[in-house]
Amino acid sequence: MSNYRAPLEEISFALETVAGMRQWSSIPQFEEAGEDLVQAVLDEAGKLAGDIIAPTNTIGDAEGAVLSGNDVKTPDAFKPMHQAFVEGGWSTLSADPDLGGQGLPASLEIAVTEMVTSANMAYSLQPLLTSGAIQAIDAHASEELRQTYLPKMITGEWSGAMNLTEPSAGSDVGALRSKAEKQPDGTYLISGQKIYITWGEHDLCDNIVHLVLARLPDSPPGTKGISMFIVPKFLVNEDGSLGARNDVSCVSIEHKLGIHASPTCTMAFGENGNCVGYLVGEENCGMRNMFTMMNHARIGVGLQGVAIAERAYQQSVGFAQDRIQSAAIGAKSRESVAIINHPDVRRMLLTIRATAEAARAIIYRNVWALDRVHSSTDKAEKAKAMGEADLLTPISKAYATDIGVEAASLAVQIHGGMGFVEETGVAQHYRDSRIAPIYEGTNGIQALDLAGRKLNAEGGAHWRALVEEMRAAANDLGRSMEGSKSVLLEGIDALEEAAKTLFSNGFEQIVDTAAGATPYLRLFGTVLGAHLLTQQAVEAERRLASNEGNPTFLKSKITVARFYVEQILPSATALLGPIRAGAHTLTAMDNADFERA
Repeated sequence: MSNYRAPLEEISFALETVAGMRQWSSIPQFEEAGEDLVQAVLDEAGKLAGDIIAPTNTIGDAEGAVLSGNDVKTPDAFKPMHQAFVEGGWSTLSADPDLGGQGLPASLEIAVTEMVTSANMAYSLQPLLTSGAIQAIDAHASEELRQTYLPKMITGEWSGAMNLTEPSAGSDVGALRSKAEKQPDGTYLISGQKIYITWGEHDLCDNIVHLVLARLPDSPPGTKGISMFIVPKFLVNEDGSLGARNDVSCVSIEHKLGIHASPTCTMAFGENGNCVGYLVGEENCGMRNMFTMMNHARIGVGLQGVAIAERAYQQSVGFAQDRIQSAAIGAKSRESVAIINHPDVRRMLLTIRATAEAARAIIYRNVWALDRVHSSTDKAEKAKAMGEADLLTPISKAYATDIGVEAASLAVQIHGGMGFVEETGVAQHYRDSRIAPIYEGTNGIQALDLAGRKLNAEGGAHWRALVEEMRAAANDLGRSMEGSKSVLLEGIDALEEAAKTLFSNGFEQIVDTAAGATPYLRLFGTVLGAHLLTQQAVEAERRLASNEGNPTFLKSKITVARFYVEQILPSATALLGPIRAGAHTLTAMDNADFERA
């Protein structure tokens, strides 16, 4: 029920310090992204999120998405809200100008996406998945398919959906059974069923463009035999108008813990033998092509952790300032005070704020690396930026969604008994946040990807470069952060030692690597967050000395960074122990021994 106010000062500061905002207009591809335009975009996005989208959040939670026959009805309040999103051109920010986009940095788009997600996480999944589908089609589809589908997807008139999961194949995508049979006209007939398809059916857009993974009759087993297809809800005529309804339908929607207004669909393809699909890229290259959409979605889902933490934080601060209970500890007066004066409440508030700001910095830096991949003309710089983006993506997804759940839980705790009551609205944040560590590859899968693949890429060059950057920065802190140096260096040392331990395991000790993967990702995310926050504090100190900016905000950045290093980083440093321990105790019990006698 809380109001949401976009943290524009914090978002702008993060974009400037970790996402190269002041460099954008000097890059030919982003020359339109000058300071005035960027600030106008952020200001207007804040108004959209706070005034138009945020009021629909509790409505969507209460009413939910409803299945009627094969159609899904969204809450009535969503239609004018989505229309405002489309008419404002918000889906066009970073898209290709040749196809109707504005060609602005993805780093700016991610900031806008954060605001929309904080305002209404359930709704935000629809434009998020559409954006990912646009990227996959743009990167891998034929020019004909690009011209047919992308313009109206970019405007937001049509939406996109990702269709991977099947009843017999959850995270093991290689086990999927959906079929594709080539026809004489070059199209394919698709058959099969997909489950957990977010926004697979709805009434907000004129058409839904499904990206579907399916297997050809003679394809090899596993992920090597998967192809990707465009399967539109409505077929598209040669003149671009909508034609007949395709043989694809929603047969059920899930009743979920949270994000009630986001329809999670079971989709049936080809029940009448006439589901037309169009090959994207080459046959048997579908998994590789789909990773374009998946990696985009993983960063976007990580952002959900930041967004839900921000909204939970704002609501908790408001409650803690208004709720009067108990005398202040150590005060002579026995008069009751606002609970924000109690040390443990302040600890919880600072924990939410510090972890959210750390995760925001990680994600913004991740997207800035992708911007450099797409805008740089130097091959070495492209490769370096791509390596950094690959390394940071599983951290962005898993670390940020974990802290989102923790932040929402702390928000419930701050509200006390009222937090457990739906009327206050804070329980919705907790329920909504819990899906994010699960979808788009569970956080355990993200950890395995980091420890098993990304750590070893280019002989470990990318994580070594990041550790070197962290250590150099830690040895050159400003006066305000000098007291944090020893703790920060301990964390960096632990991260480097953990990386070396996992890096040296090799295939012979792959089970030990798997056992240490999740602690390693948490360690990596926490240390990286500490590094980025301390660098923000150094910049805040510089601006204070130069009388630049809002002194209250800048002082708070220094305090938040100190809190993070002093209160949060030490527990993460201790994760080196479990990483070194390997899998011995995890594998000591037989499967049957887990059952109670």
